Amino acid sequence: MSVTSVQHLVESGEIEAWKTRGGHRRIPIAAVHAYMTAIAKTPAGGGDETFTVLIVEDNPIQRGIYEAQFASWELPVRVRMCENGYKALIDIAAMRPDALLLDIMMRGIDGYEVMQTVLAYPELADVNIAILTSLDRDQLEQRGGLPAGVTYFSKPVAHDELRGYIRACIAQKARRTPGK
Repeated sequence: MSVTSVQHLVESGEIEAWKTRGGHRRIPIAAVHAYMTAIAKTPAGGGDETFTVLIVEDNPIQRGIYEAQFASWELPVRVRMCENGYKALIDIAAMRPDALLLDIMMRGIDGYEVMQTVLAYPELADVNIAILTSLDRDQLEQRGGLPAGVTYFSKPVAHDELRGYIRACIAQKARRTPGK
């Protein structure tokens, strides 16, 4: 979701926020959660048959690598990039991705917090979540571990494995979609 889109949501009152004297918008995390709850009633993937993937990665070089990899796979996916956890929560509420690929180590709201937030919403239970991290499993255990159903990819990510994961997620959605 673009900055302009968020500004429109604030101006229309769909997201609670306030403006500073300098005209900057300040959005409390509770307002993001409220917006997610309201939007969560729409079907996953934005209501169409397109498989959507939201990649949350703060490193611009890594985002470029992911974009190039996804483009080369020729899979029926729409990929959206997000550079931080705060914007990711807004995008998740707006687009309801089918798959969420999260970098764990980011400033502010990190991928671990995004994962926990998404898992707290039963309406988002069908979102496939994978973490992409340089942390090993012992370091993740110190943070509370990974919930069942969350897939772990160690960085540097083996792109063939990631492609296989996305293909499996696409097949899973096709089995769940009526008339397929």
